[in-house]
Amino acid sequence: MRYDPKLVQPMRDELTRIGITELTTPEEVDTFMSLKDGTTLIVVNSVCGCAAGMARPGVTQALQHEKRPHRVATVFAGQDGPATERARSFFAEYPPSSPSFALFKDGSLAHFIPRHAIEGRDPREVAAELTTAFELHCQSSSTA
Repeated sequence: MRYDPKLVQPMRDELTRIGITELTTPEEVDTFMSLKDGTTLIVVNSVCGCAAGMARPGVTQALQHEKRPHRVATVFAGQDGPATERARSFFAEYPPSSPSFALFKDGSLAHFIPRHAIEGRDPREVAAELTTAFELHCQSSSTA
């Protein structure tokens, strides 16, 4: 069941205001994912409490790190179903999970953080897991 778009808009804005690209259609996902060079992070957003209290603040903190993905986009589970389904097809080896993070390097999945690794953690812990993945797979922002 979809929530009222007016109620969900602040949850979308929390990510787009920090420069994350919102993908609302399968075609937008395909276009975004067609860029294979470098690193790409997909954030699967949702209305749940762990998205609000842990995932969105955690990714906001992580994106302040010196090493971070070249491109970052978000899809909204439960709101933009076809776009979310298409994004999940790029990491189909994992069951659907929202919120979640999928980091790609040169078009291949390099790291995945499912909901169960976000729940019960604070934003600093989520950011730390993301920045550990960024350290392994991303270049410094000055060289990106």
